[in-house]
Amino acid sequence: MEAIEEKTIGKYKIEIIPDTEPWDPRSDDNLGTMVCFSSRYNWGDKHDFPDPDQFAIFVAINRDKIITLPLYVYVHSGTTMNTTGFSCRFDSWCCGRIYVTKARVREEYGWKRVSKKRIAQIEDYLKGEVQTYDQYLTGDVYGYRITDTETEEEVDSVWGYYGDEYCMTEAVAVAQHLMKSDKEGQLELDMK
Repeated sequence: MEAIEEKTIGKYKIEIIPDTEPWDPRSDDNLGTMVCFSSRYNWGDKHDFPDPDQFAIFVAINRDKIITLPLYVYVHSGTTMNTTGFSCRFDSWCCGRIYVTKARVREEYGWKRVSKKRIAQIEDYLKGEVQTYDQYLTGDVYGYRITDTETEEEVDSVWGYYGDEYCMTEAVAVAQHLMKSDKEGQLELDMK
């Protein structure tokens, strides 16, 4: 696949390339559990809730024991997801919720109490998980390739960055480190 962006740092050429086979971020260890329902699509995490009504009962019974946000999708020539909803009433709907138990939060963070301020922090964290999953759904996942322009040799490549700006930031840091290593190696040769 062709690069969507290029940059040269010293003798190193950086290419940012779409990741055509990204890793599903829901297969990682996540704090939240995404429970989605759709007859056509398989979104979110595997769960044991047979239907939305059973899940709604679970949420109602446990409302004081969980932190939860709604999940909305917009499906039209692709899929995008968020926690706030979309303005199109024909191609968007609430497909489920992301939630985490307060017990898991206490265990994960070592907190004895989950205050309103901490609930807001966890909600922001859950929104971040949804944003990462949305980037996966929309194809906003990239890799970089760094080539030595003098030798035409590929010196590094890494894939699976969510967002092209983040990918470029990481690639620039690697290219700068390579340049620093080159200078240090040259200094050692000059001192011999």
